[in-house]
Amino acid sequence: MNHELQLDQHSLVSAWQEQLPALMDKGESFTVQADAADQHSLLVHFNAAGRQGYSLDFRCTYVDSREVAVDLLDVEQDGRHTDERSDAVQQLAQRYTRQIHECAQALHKLTH
Repeated sequence: MNHELQLDQHSLVSAWQEQLPALMDKGESFTVQADAADQHSLLVHFNAAGRQGYSLDFRCTYVDSREVAVDLLDVEQDGRHTDERSDAVQQLAQRYTRQIHECAQALHKLTH
């Protein structure tokens, strides 16, 4: 059975921009853009809610139409690179990784 991704990157970005807000908490924001280096990848940037000023960047790569690999690329606090090993950052990274997987799952009907 062919499980290759059947959706072009531009359509994928649009679908993610529509679906992801439903998974976000109040006060959070995000951007999704195509990864110019890989047609099967998206770059997702999250701005966390709250006064700590965290932002996290992820690469979401479609392994096939059903599975995504998620990589944390960068963490910043108030515009400066910060240690991604802190508990607060780890919790945010886990939550956003889960949201990325949930979004990919919700879009399965489009990507399959």
